Formats: sequence, C-alpha cells, structure tokens
Amino acid sequence: MTAIACLRILLTAAETAGASVPPAHVEAAADLYLKHRWKHPRRYGVVAPLAFVLADTKAEKLDPEEMQALAIELETSLFPGRKSGQVCLMTFEGDENAVLQFASLSQGELAGLMAGRGYSGAPGHVQVITAEEIRAVPSAPPEAPPAPQAKPAATTAPIEAPPKAKPAPAKPAAAPVRPVAAVPPPKPAASLTTGWRAIYHLPTESVVGAVLGHKADLAAPRPEEDGELLARDLTGLNDAQFGFPTVKTGEGALFLPLSFWNLTTPASQEAYKRRLSRYPLDLQPRLGATVYDTPREPSMGLLQQIRAFLHGSFAYIDLCISDPNFPVNTLPGDIASSITLELRDEPDAERIKAIALFASRQSVYRAKGVHQGVLGVRNAKELDACRAAGLGYVTGLAVSALLDKPPALGANPADALPLQAA
Repeated sequence: MTAIACLRILLTAAETAGASVPPAHVEAAADLYLKHRWKHPRRYGVVAPLAFVLADTKAEKLDPEEMQALAIELETSLFPGRKSGQVCLMTFEGDENAVLQFASLSQGELAGLMAGRGYSGAPGHVQVITAEEIRAVPSAPPEAPPAPQAKPAATTAPIEAPPKAKPAPAKPAAAPVRPVAAVPPPKPAASLTTGWRAIYHLPTESVVGAVLGHKADLAAPRPEEDGELLARDLTGLNDAQFGFPTVKTGEGALFLPLSFWNLTTPASQEAYKRRLSRYPLDLQPRLGATVYDTPREPSMGLLQQIRAFLHGSFAYIDLCISDPNFPVNTLPGDIASSITLELRDEPDAERIKAIALFASRQSVYRAKGVHQGVLGVRNAKELDACRAAGLGYVTGLAVSALLDKPPALGANPADALPLQAA
C-alpha cells in the first residue's frame, strides 16, 4: 500500500499580477514546506523544474487538503497581500511510469489539463488545487464527436415516421468542489492531562505568569505528526479553561502552546478557532500564544498569516525556537512580542553554550522591542547561566514542577525554587 503522486506547480497569474517570481524561488519555498511537513517514512524528491514526486508507504492516496495547505503557503509567502489565485498545484496519481511522464509535461500542457482538455499520456487521477478549491479534472483528452451520417436519397415511396426517440438520460451534475474539512474536536478526557509551569523573571525574582505544559512530556518527547500535535493543542486549550477561574483578572500572562505548522493550515485554524471562541473576552488582554516548532527561517507570509489569525484572541505572541542563532534581525518588530529559546535534549555543556549564544544577541532583540526567554531550564546551573547572561524570563523544571493550576504571582526568592504543587 503506497501512494505515489507527482506534484506540479503553476504560477497561474504571476505575470498579470505585475511581478514574475523566479521558478527557483518557488521550488525552494515548496522544498522547505515539504521538508517540514512530508516527514519520514514519507519521501519526496525533485524530478524536474517545479515538479516533485511524493510517496507515502502508509496510504493508498494522498490527502488533497494537505496539498492545499502548500498552495496557501506558497501564495502567502511569494505573493503577500495579493488576491488569491497566483499559485495552482496539480497532483497526478497513477503507476510509477505514468507519474514520471506527468512530471515531464510543459507548463502549457499543464494549463490544458487544468482547463479540462486532458493529455495524451497514461491515465491517472488528476486534481487541480488552489487556495480556494480542490477539483478533479480528466486526464484523457475528450473524445471527438462522431462524424455526421449522409442523408438518405430522396424517394417518392411513403416513409413511415420513425418511432419517437426516448429522451436522453440527464447527465449527472458535476461533483461540487470539496471544501476543506473541519477537524472534529477530540473527545473530552476524563482528567486533565496538562498542568502549568511558572514563568520566572530573574531580575526581580518573581513569578510573572504561567505557560501550559503536557504531562506526557515528562515521559516522552513531543510527537512530530501534525495530527497528533493538533489533538494535543486542542486538549490544552480545553484544559486551560479549568485554570482560568483560579487566577485574578488582570494579573499575569497565561501562555498556551500552539503548533507553527498547524497554524498555517485552514482546517486546523478552524479547530483552534472553535476552542478559542469559548474563552471569555475579558481574558484576552492577558493571554499569550507560544508558537512552538517555529523554523529557523520562517517565511514572512506565514508569520503574517499566523499573527493575523492569533491577533483577535491573544495579546502576546511568543515564537518558540530551538536555534540560538535565530535571525531575529530579519523580522519586523511587530511580528512577536517575545522569542523563547527551547533548550534541546543535549549534554549540559551544549545547553549552557546555547544559552550564552542566545544571550549574546540581546542588543538586537532590544532594538526590535522583543523580549527573550528560555524554556526547559532544568537545573540550578542553567538557571545561573541565564542570570549571568542577563536573560530575563525563564521557565522549566528548575523554576517549577507541573502545577495543577497557574501559580500565584509575586516575589519568590530564587533559593526557594523550584515551586511545587501545594
């Protein structure tokens, strides 16, 4: 059971929009997306300009909505602020030889396929995918109409009237364009699978907020599949509501983790939106979103899309990164209120080195008006390293255990850390 398909990219309106984007830039953007989303054991490779072969050994066919997310990603990163329709993707599913033949088609032949004229190669399942629609098109050229028959010679003999022809059966209506499917909400858990970690401000030795954490992370690494991450995030958004009544209005920030890549997918956004619609409006001024798995060089279009989506529900946006050399100098100052370094599971010496490297760029962060934080600080040595480097905000095992409710705000001497559940 292996799904194999060719993904072709068309820039349908680049020239008429007034700016041509080099194919190499488009291919690089698509490659970056697939690198992060089309993960092992799935495979992909470039076989021709703007042509990728995709293979999934665990599926019988590809999910067109996943390809639609790529269309949206390319459009928002390559043509920010323009009307939709700049980018069109075409997927072809068939046997391996047919897939490779499809990969060799010219942009003109692809345009003919998109218009429903088919092509002369091996048959397969072809879909046209844009940011707004997913529709199937025929892979074979339409059959030529039959030649008209010659009229019979005139005769004086009486001719019987032919039997009345039965009306032709009505053609079935074209299948409607399949909308992006909403992700069903997960079933409520019997008990909370999450908790809260204190956010600690080192210069004042005080608790200034909390970030939601998952108990499963205490035993195993965070999952990598988008579906699992989405279910986890939705559970967190549900559980967070139980912590809201325990905190006083207007005090401290409450950060909720959300997946970078799921925030770029329309179906996942809908699922997030349904959860967030239940939150009290007066809580918005103190809510923060910590966007984890932020890539080292995210496209500006994606960041703007994420910011626009989160802006109505969160007062703070935190980009959670894993590379201490994150190029913050390339970001506009209004994209995020803070950037947090999530320490990797590495030897102590490497983690201390990452803290120092992250802190060495404080002047750039200050110039941007962006706060720095460190997530996952696990012992007093790392806490001291953050303090010595001049970093302000930290969280992790060295600061607090995973608490059942957001911790009380205010002064807490460093020698009394980590905070424990009452």
